[in-house]
Amino acid sequence: MRLSRTARVVLGCVTAAGLAIVYVPLLLVLLNSFNADRSFGWPPSGLTGRWWRAALHSDGAREALLTSLKAGLAATAIALVLGTLAAYAVHRYRFFGRRTVSFLLVLPIALPGIVSGIALNAAFRTVLDPIGIGFGLFTVVVGHATFCVVIVFNNIGARLRRIAPSLAEASADLGARSWQTFRYVTFPAMRSALFAGGLLAFALSFDEIVVTTFTAGPGTRTLPIWIYENLARPHQAPVVNVVAALLILVSVVPVYIAQRLSSDTAGGRL
Repeated sequence: MRLSRTARVVLGCVTAAGLAIVYVPLLLVLLNSFNADRSFGWPPSGLTGRWWRAALHSDGAREALLTSLKAGLAATAIALVLGTLAAYAVHRYRFFGRRTVSFLLVLPIALPGIVSGIALNAAFRTVLDPIGIGFGLFTVVVGHATFCVVIVFNNIGARLRRIAPSLAEASADLGARSWQTFRYVTFPAMRSALFAGGLLAFALSFDEIVVTTFTAGPGTRTLPIWIYENLARPHQAPVVNVVAALLILVSVVPVYIAQRLSSDTAGGRL
């Protein structure tokens, strides 16, 4: 379909405006992390790296970063195992309630975060409190895993739908057992989707705040929660901007790699 010159100009302006609304605030955060003015006056009076040095020496920021990494890696590991097994079962076998299981697996990502947080909080108080397990890193990991599983499940499911069933049938005809077929045929074909799903799950977990607010204990602070708690403190504002800039960078990198992996495999480069 060919667009008129006016339509192309209007479409380009609308696209540019949308991108500006999304990315200009992020660029301002990155720029303010180097702003020499503590009050973030505009335009910046100068550029400095002292706020980055201050952030590196901030015990609270370092502990929050370590907690976020632990929670993200643990939730991603759980999501990779459960999401892969669930996707393989749903897309390779026929059983009663298969569509219902698929719907229930995808549902957590569609629910508002505050609803999931309240539900998890109530469940943890009902189930874990009586056996002496309080709120902490464990509950944060479980909370994050509930929606990270969805990311892996969708990625692996989409890849399995593109793998021709004839490959597994040919493997079976050649005498391969089910495990050998999975190891030598199915797994290599979905390996990049598994990696991309893990990266996306980690990025989603790393910057999650709503569910974390309801599942973290009093002494458990992830990086997003640390930013929120220190946002209103004038002396911490420059360090908060640095940590926010770091959060942006850490979130962008895995999403970019996952997007490249997805586009490469879509183009036939497994």
